[in-house]
Amino acid sequence: MDLQLAGKRVVITGGSKGIGRAAAETLAAEGCELLLVARDPAALNETAAGIRERFQVAVSTFAIDLSSDAAARAVAETAGDFDILVNNAGAIPPGTLTAVDDATWRKAWDLKVFGFISLSRAVYPMLAKRGGGVIVNVIGSAGERFDPAYITGSAGNAALMGFTRALAGGSHKDGIRAVGINPGPVLTKRLEMLQRARAEREFGDAERWPELLKGMPFGRPASPEEIGAAVAFLASPRSAYTSGTILTIDGGGR
Repeated sequence: MDLQLAGKRVVITGGSKGIGRAAAETLAAEGCELLLVARDPAALNETAAGIRERFQVAVSTFAIDLSSDAAARAVAETAGDFDILVNNAGAIPPGTLTAVDDATWRKAWDLKVFGFISLSRAVYPMLAKRGGGVIVNVIGSAGERFDPAYITGSAGNAALMGFTRALAGGSHKDGIRAVGINPGPVLTKRLEMLQRARAEREFGDAERWPELLKGMPFGRPASPEEIGAAVAFLASPRSAYTSGTILTIDGGGR
């Protein structure tokens, strides 16, 4: 299916690895031009070079920590005129209410929660002026399944779900769609790291971490490419009447 995305300009945060990189590759395959944003310049440059070589599209990078309003404004100014924003940066650490201290909680939310909000706010006037665009927020299924051992993430993701739906409630007047994706477990390096730590605790052997995945739906986590494909479809004109929707991709494991 032609997603009618050729020539669209896309900004992807957290674009150097995992879901962000997979989304970038899928959108590049559709003919999009990309601006990849992340903190690690080396990882950004490696990802950008690989995408240019494979798909022959324009890819630029911006290495910055999106934990502040000033950083969000800098990204918006650098991006200029574009069509699609994919908010994906940030990983909130696990922990219970008493285990996560204030500094950790605030640092995590500054990037994941306020990072999404600040960048959306920074680019909104441009999108409205040009007559429309799409904001895709890659959030996380913990916003639907409230886990006391992941209280910072559950609360933050729920806030971003509310933000996405509230934004979409009025953004259609400016031709802007806002959608969210709630991935369940995704086979990224971060998931492997977490499962290795768990396998070490439970089995005394980190190398047995794949055994911990067998109880998941279909016996596996999602792949980054599966989430990236959903990002591309929801951002595309093929999904032009979809706004305020949160798509959960967890294998039915609710």
